[in-house]
Amino acid sequence: MGDVMTMLTTFADSHPEVQGRVRPDIKGLQLDLVSWRRSLHQHPELGFREHQTAELVHACLESWGINHQTHIAQTGIVATIAGARPGPVLAIRADMDALPIQEENQVPYRSQHDGVMHACGHDGHTAIALGTALYLHQHCHEFAGTVKIIFQPAEEGPGGAAPMIAAGVLKKPDVDALIGLHLWNNLPLGTVGVRSGPLMAAVELFECIIQGKGGHGAIPQQTIDSVVVSAQVVNALQTIVARNLNPLEAVVVTVGQLQAGTAMNVIADTAYLGGTVRYFNPDLAAVIPERMEQIIAGVCQSHGASYDLDYWSLYPPVVNDAAIADLVRSVAESVVETPARVVPECRAMAGEDISFFLQEVPGCYFFLGSANPDLNLDYPHHHPRFDFDETALGLGVELFVRCVEKFCALE
Repeated sequence: MGDVMTMLTTFADSHPEVQGRVRPDIKGLQLDLVSWRRSLHQHPELGFREHQTAELVHACLESWGINHQTHIAQTGIVATIAGARPGPVLAIRADMDALPIQEENQVPYRSQHDGVMHACGHDGHTAIALGTALYLHQHCHEFAGTVKIIFQPAEEGPGGAAPMIAAGVLKKPDVDALIGLHLWNNLPLGTVGVRSGPLMAAVELFECIIQGKGGHGAIPQQTIDSVVVSAQVVNALQTIVARNLNPLEAVVVTVGQLQAGTAMNVIADTAYLGGTVRYFNPDLAAVIPERMEQIIAGVCQSHGASYDLDYWSLYPPVVNDAAIADLVRSVAESVVETPARVVPECRAMAGEDISFFLQEVPGCYFFLGSANPDLNLDYPHHHPRFDFDETALGLGVELFVRCVEKFCALE
């Protein structure tokens, strides 16, 4: 760990622009931030199984004397930090879960759990939230109101935000606004991506079984070929985006699975299709599944086949409140060295279940650049060699703290 820390420190010292305007007290947390993050990275856990992760968070909060609740939505935790006097309530959300990926990084802190890896930066999110909690607790006399820090399970699936909301994490005291960040290897270290309106896409999934009539591959007239039907369905589904929607809308319809047949000389009786739909505009929630069913029904009818379609929504789009996004943007501009390092066009077709929180209270989710190609830390999210420049951890704490200070300002 020492060699890696020396390398990171050397890079930050020679490139002060990536450090931004991080205050000395937060720079002093960097070793702790890295230690927490690497401990979490070594012990990744899947959704609703984050027991060791939650224990680390609980142990830190307990040792610091920060009031918190555990076992919310199974493994979730909420820390509550009161300011100098009553005032607004701001929530900060961090996700804790990992992914079912075998890590390929050869680093001292690589995953010790086979087939499970922090390949999306949630270990960093949890470390940033811990650092924010510690700093705010030590400086609670410097802001008014209350800060709730939500450590959420199962963002990668099946989704921990909705059950935490149902458990009342936005109540007692009632949350006025919520912010969160995602370490983002699509942006370089030292940049922040923030925008009002849609930031990340809805995530919807579908499965379809097409029922034909199997038979001999040399006697097709006796069959209803489910492979031919499914091939036409795949092509026809692309017309939803190409011909049924406004071309200014950003929409993806992807068939990611197509399975049929067991032999080369047999016409398959059934075919299975599976895929995902992504979009930003909430008004499309009913349009796409309706049109998809019409297309599948029409193609199947023309061939004499039948079908069974199952379509469901996983997460709605992440839509940022304009006023809270303006607050985050102004904070980001005060932290990074130049306004050009605040990137407004940063939308992504990936999904995030912080969207459920943002449906309940105004808020802003933003990206914190974490890629550093000079250190080979620029693999994409969900890649088995994903890693990020840990200099971003202190930047994340600074951004959160300044958002608290601005939203919960003492008058």
